Amino acid sequence: MKTGTPQIKQHWTEVQKYIDTWLNERQSLILLMCAVDGLREYTPEGTPVQVKIQAFCELLMDYVSAGHFEIYDKLIQEAEEFGEDRSPLVNDLYPKINMSTELALRFNEKYETQEQCEEQYAELWKDMSLIAEHLSERFEMEDQLINALHDCHKDQVA
Repeated sequence: MKTGTPQIKQHWTEVQKYIDTWLNERQSLILLMCAVDGLREYTPEGTPVQVKIQAFCELLMDYVSAGHFEIYDKLIQEAEEFGEDRSPLVNDLYPKINMSTELALRFNEKYETQEQCEEQYAELWKDMSLIAEHLSERFEMEDQLINALHDCHKDQVA
């Protein structure tokens, strides 16, 4: 597609909406992670830790799924529409992002129910710290993808 055409502008705008929604979901995930961490000092009995962990797991799975099944594909498609080969960047970052996906899936499997949270409570804070570290790295890599595959076209569609 030729840059500046109505079709390319419309596609870029649609991708931007997906990204905005996804980044808002990321912000919610970060806030929920901080809320859970703020409960660290409380005992597991009678606290909302388990409820917040379930909400965190659900949002984590939604966020990770949206990345893999919506956002990354749209970003790659957009780069192709602009005639750019960004496969070296994608091939470098995607396996690293996928590693954090595996960690997120394991975390979800371990803590997805209240009973599991209670059984695994002694390991929760260590696991939360690990997931937070990997998510931070993931967010940086996702931002690199957004910048390289989407934001770089902003002037071309203006």
